[in-house]
Amino acid sequence: MTKGEETKQFIIEKAAPIFNTKGIAATSMSDIMEATKLSKGSMYVHFENKDVLACAAVDHNMKILSTKLQAQLSQGKSAKEQLLAYIDFFSNPLNPPVSGGCPLLNFGTEADDTNPIVKEKVNTAIKRGQQLLSAIIEKGIADGEFSPKWNGSEFATVLFAMLEGGHLMSRMSGNNDNMKTIEETLKKIISENSI
Repeated sequence: MTKGEETKQFIIEKAAPIFNTKGIAATSMSDIMEATKLSKGSMYVHFENKDVLACAAVDHNMKILSTKLQAQLSQGKSAKEQLLAYIDFFSNPLNPPVSGGCPLLNFGTEADDTNPIVKEKVNTAIKRGQQLLSAIIEKGIADGEFSPKWNGSEFATVLFAMLEGGHLMSRMSGNNDNMKTIEETLKKIISENSI
């Protein structure tokens, strides 16, 4: 990696949690300059404007989330263990795996009407998440772990939506009570569809 590439990556790594916590609109280049201790000129050498940097920060936050999630899922030896690991991964929104909270929820909420590029990035990540869950369930059906009548695609949508909704509720209330209820409900559905 060249010195310029290292600096660019350094800026992204410092900017990513700020954008995820404050949002794209509320984050200023001054915030990023303060975090990086770099001048405005240095910032603009690597990023033509804040929107370009924000997109790189969104990608970085999504990559962190994906990498940590994959590490957790890889510990599951069966499809059921992987589904439970997925739920456990998102079960504590007050101590989220990515600094500032869930980037899908944070950036998706902000970008839905304001930033079509970020909106598409989040939408793509949501689809990938649902496809991952559906594939885990389909593998579990093929391996005889789950009922062949279980619709993996539908449950993937339900699981994803419930966890994201629970994340929002927990962050707003300041406690994980609602998430615990959601977690128990999802685990019950998995158990009911296990053979």
